[in-house]
Amino acid sequence: MRTVLSAILTLAAAACVPGTVSAGERDELFFQSVAGHWTGPGEVVAGKYKGTKFVCNFTGMPASGETGMTLDGGCRVGVFTQKMSASIKKTESGYTGVFNDGSAGKGLDVVSGNVVNSRKVVFGLNRKALKGAMLARLPDDNSMVVTVSVRVEKEMVPVIGMNLKRVDATPVGSVAQQ
Repeated sequence: MRTVLSAILTLAAAACVPGTVSAGERDELFFQSVAGHWTGPGEVVAGKYKGTKFVCNFTGMPASGETGMTLDGGCRVGVFTQKMSASIKKTESGYTGVFNDGSAGKGLDVVSGNVVNSRKVVFGLNRKALKGAMLARLPDDNSMVVTVSVRVEKEMVPVIGMNLKRVDATPVGSVAQQ
């Protein structure tokens, strides 16, 4: 009897622990949380264009009928705007997708990915000899911090950073557009 009671209490305690979701549920939670309209500043923090500041506006949507997301919008530097898009989906072998037109054009390929938790994701990026990663983190329901890094020899070097704010009236909240 004591063993049965102990097992029941252990299972009950585990059921009450927040964050005990399956990997698939965790992935879905992350992609649902990036749905909406986002805007904010960014900066090139390394390389030839170091110090270049820009402002981005994006609309994120969960992928229709599968685990993943699409992101459409653009980034503005002065009077110039560059269209930006991304499509990422989970496959049997992991995450795949493209930024803009992929490495076959002038963009990047998403070659791997890991949803760390419902607030953080890391994607592997490739373009010919360039290898890199994008980390997106949601510190709260209305903020997203994005860092793009590239591999230089054996080290990952951050090259782009963005701080985005939610500017829509999604169920998780809204903020005034800046």
